[in-house]
This record gives sequence, C-alpha cells and structure tokens, in this order.
Amino acid sequence: QLQFVESGGGLVQPGESLRLSCAASGFGLEGQTIIWFRQAPGGEREGVSCTSSSNGVTYYGNSVKGRVTFSADNAENTVYLQMDNLKPEDTAVYTCAAAEGPKGVQLLRQCMTNALERAVVDYWGQGTQVTVSS
Repeated sequence: QLQFVESGGGLVQPGESLRLSCAASGFGLEGQTIIWFRQAPGGEREGVSCTSSSNGVTYYGNSVKGRVTFSADNAENTVYLQMDNLKPEDTAVYTCAAAEGPKGVQLLRQCMTNALERAVVDYWGQGTQVTVSS
C-alpha cells in the first residue's frame, strides 16, 4: 500500500547534507520495522537504515555508516533520514517502507543483509531522488 509520503530529496554538491522525510498516512508506526533503501539506475535495492520500532535500534548500511542518522517524530507520525557528507556514490532514489509482525522481522533481516529484492512490505512510498554532483 502506498501510504508513505516522502520529501527532501534534491541536487547537492559533494560534502553537503540532506534531510529526507517520510510521513505515514493512515497507519501508526508502533511495532513496525521501518527501512530506508536506495536504488541507483541499473542497480539493486540497498538498505540504508533498518529500524525496529519495538526497541528503537537502527542498523545502517556499511556504505553510509557514520554519515546518516535515522530519527522519528511520533507526534507527526513521520520518520527522517539525515544524510551528511554526501558523495556522488550516494546518488539514487531513496524510498521508505514498513512491515509488522513476521513480515517485519523478515524485512529487518533483509534490510541488514542487502537482500531486499524479494522483500514483502505492508507500506511504501514513491521514493525521492537524491543527486550528488559537482
């Protein structure tokens, strides 16, 4: 179900920052596995952040670790991805998605292991383009 509304993407120079937003519409984030993944042209889905809302623990992809931070605003039912020190290799479409129950457990594992091509989610967004270029 397309029930995430994403924003915040754009064109930036290397070293600059972006903050992506993903607002949930029609459902609550409690108990969900929430992920951000990205897909470059011709590439596969790559997990960027993988969050278990039940304990608040977030895992980050190796290529972005130390440069990205996941956060959530429960009152606004919105999650964010702060991205700093962006590199040209970060250019991709960034998408948020969520699942709960057994599918959420599986999604967390798939996100952490970059096995998202076969992932099944309950909710997703349309994606937002991030382009890093000088």
